[in-house]
Amino acid sequence: MPLSNIHIIHQDAAVLVVNKPTLLLSVPGRADDNKDCLITRLQENGYPEARIVHRLDWETSGIILLARDADTHRELSRQFHDRETEKAYTALAWGQPDLDSGSIDLPLRYDPPTKPRHVVDHEFGKHALTFWKVQERCGDWCRVELTPITGRSHQLRVHMLSIGHPLLGDGLYAHEQALAAWPRLCLHASMLSFTHPQSGERLRFECPAPF
Repeated sequence: MPLSNIHIIHQDAAVLVVNKPTLLLSVPGRADDNKDCLITRLQENGYPEARIVHRLDWETSGIILLARDADTHRELSRQFHDRETEKAYTALAWGQPDLDSGSIDLPLRYDPPTKPRHVVDHEFGKHALTFWKVQERCGDWCRVELTPITGRSHQLRVHMLSIGHPLLGDGLYAHEQALAAWPRLCLHASMLSFTHPQSGERLRFECPAPF
């Protein structure tokens, strides 16, 4: 598959920063019809050395960081693991929160009976923390900035659902009105900051949401 609409935001000898479009996997899926993905497209179109460092959900768009050698991959993976990176997402959420900002500290786990959904589980869930801030209020929905402190699967989607504000266009978690309100999942990785493994410089990249 071609690179098509994958925009390369930044590249140097060690890293790639790209804008992943919605409806594209970060890495290949298990099924034969799920082989098309971001990393494969990059590797087959000029970046054979590209290595995935972190992932975004299939429907989530926005900034992804990739390494171009083993040492860089190791160091960037450590930064993510040790929470030395900074991330922010833009989302459209159903309803209007009473407050303009807040935090959600609820443990999450994978829920096999309703796969691939995740659920809040105070007994068996893993710690998950999200900060949220309203940026704009628009009738039935609002634009929010979401800052995940942990990196659990579906964390932002389940956390916003848990406070009564599911994301627009979310086929897994949104109720009928929120699902119908937008033709795609309204979740976009809009900012990423990390320390460059070679130069030691702190870098920050931003990519505005397409909704």
